[in-house]
Amino acid sequence: MTGKPARHRGKSGRRAEGGRWASSHRGKGGRRSTHVALILAAAGALLVGLGIGATGPGDPARGARCAAGPALEPPCGAWWGAYVPYAENGSLKDAVYGFEKKIGRKLDLVYNYHDMSNTPRDGVLLTPDERELGRDRMLMLAWESTVWTEPHHENWTETQLGWRNVAAGKFDEEIIDPQARRLKAYGKRVFFSFDQETDFRTPDAGTPEEFIAAYRHIHDRFEKLGVDNVVWVWTVSGYLGNAELMKSLYPGDEYVDWIGMDQYNYFACHDSTNWLDFERSQRPSYEWLRAHVSDRKPIMLAEFSTAPDPARPDRQRGWYEKIPEVVPALPGVRALVQWNRPVPGRHCDLTVDKGPALEGYREAGRDPYFQQPVPSR
Repeated sequence: MTGKPARHRGKSGRRAEGGRWASSHRGKGGRRSTHVALILAAAGALLVGLGIGATGPGDPARGARCAAGPALEPPCGAWWGAYVPYAENGSLKDAVYGFEKKIGRKLDLVYNYHDMSNTPRDGVLLTPDERELGRDRMLMLAWESTVWTEPHHENWTETQLGWRNVAAGKFDEEIIDPQARRLKAYGKRVFFSFDQETDFRTPDAGTPEEFIAAYRHIHDRFEKLGVDNVVWVWTVSGYLGNAELMKSLYPGDEYVDWIGMDQYNYFACHDSTNWLDFERSQRPSYEWLRAHVSDRKPIMLAEFSTAPDPARPDRQRGWYEKIPEVVPALPGVRALVQWNRPVPGRHCDLTVDKGPALEGYREAGRDPYFQQPVPSR
């Protein structure tokens, strides 16, 4: 069984292989032109094997073939994303740029969270930083039916507004409609999740029936206001102890574009002696969702990470390095979002900011499977 998420409660591989060309480079005999041709041909084969060159990410033909559809599902691989907490100076841009410098690549997808306070600090969708980051990245916006006590939900205290009130339209004019208009004016498609990890919000926020009514109300309200650039992500924890509850919370295929799940290898963070490698941490919940909720909707690993093994620090490197081998064998997984924030507790640093975790995550992010053309709209 995969680990229960802590955040809201206190909280056949396809890796490309490059061929060798040393023998042709160092070979003796033959004409110089033949020698050079062999080198170039072998080098070209190497580039193809690495996923670049004639069939690489920058190739126009590949770009057209691998272009994402209306629901932002990439046909040739998966998006590489992360949730990165705000920098100490309050800038989300600086935090993302700094993270990208560490991992040696640009993120496809930046995940950020908002409440329903309707205040500039956390309650306005599409902040100036988000707009800037969204110029050449996709955005994933999680909108919670709460008002947070502290900036950016620092210690996870909040006031719940209630799904029944959302569904009844109590917040339409002052909160929901203004945000809908802002999203519409932004124009570019965004991933959007209402009350992610919803299975851990009952019964405080309401019943499953009330959640479905609230989710559908926001969806229909956006549609009424002409918001056609939102890709709807229904996100649950994936904790199989909540299996029947998760099933009862599904709004229906016509209201959902993607299914998100948040599964981790918490290990010593949760006082477990059972180390779950990447596949064991993700596959059980993935297969359950495909079998019991939808086998057609793309899956987003909307939060994933591993805690360290205090006795074997290098384990984190191997955990991340296996991702390119495992994900193609979970064909519904089309986006991965690293949760790059520690949760409270000993041995609970879930970040990839340094050491073996950073090395493994950086290596995984170089794989061609995660080098997809990001849409401009």
